[in-house]
Amino acid sequence: MLLERGVKRMRVIAGDFKGRQLKSVPTHQTRPTTDKVKEAVFHVIGPFFEGGRALDLFAGSGGLGLEALSRGVESCVFVDQQHKAIQTIYENIKILGVEDRTEVFRTDAKRALKAAGKRGLTFDYIFLDPPYKKFSYEDLMEALLEHQLISDHGIVICEHDASEKIPEDVGRLQLQKTDIYGSNIGVSIFK
Repeated sequence: MLLERGVKRMRVIAGDFKGRQLKSVPTHQTRPTTDKVKEAVFHVIGPFFEGGRALDLFAGSGGLGLEALSRGVESCVFVDQQHKAIQTIYENIKILGVEDRTEVFRTDAKRALKAAGKRGLTFDYIFLDPPYKKFSYEDLMEALLEHQLISDHGIVICEHDASEKIPEDVGRLQLQKTDIYGSNIGVSIFK
């Protein structure tokens, strides 16, 4: 199969859509989560779910949220501010046929969190994967708490540069675990 120039393929690694191919964003402004990191993250927080709602903030191609849907999460909200990322998310949602289980918003993270709070939404699984070293994870988690977006048993998953200092706690959120993959990818889980 020929691929469009600059378009890489990714895949869903487990669950209902295991092995299904997904598109990645055709720019260098996003950094897809590797299969190794994705598998490790879901091994810690799942690996499979019986419902729940996910938020994929800084979604890029939507790979983390789509993986969560494949593994049993009921619905997912995807947020990114890049036009090409939003197009790619819509394409991937269509590939998997999960239009009725998703919402997609093109806006910045702070506005998205405020809007979700006004709607009274809460999430069980929140994926934070912003451009490395450009956002404060503490500020993002404070906004999640301020807008009451985390369910009582909610989990916040932060993918970050391994050299970034991640707080031990933010409000009621406590750091549960940090793992380093390769030389530069860190994943921190908060509950």
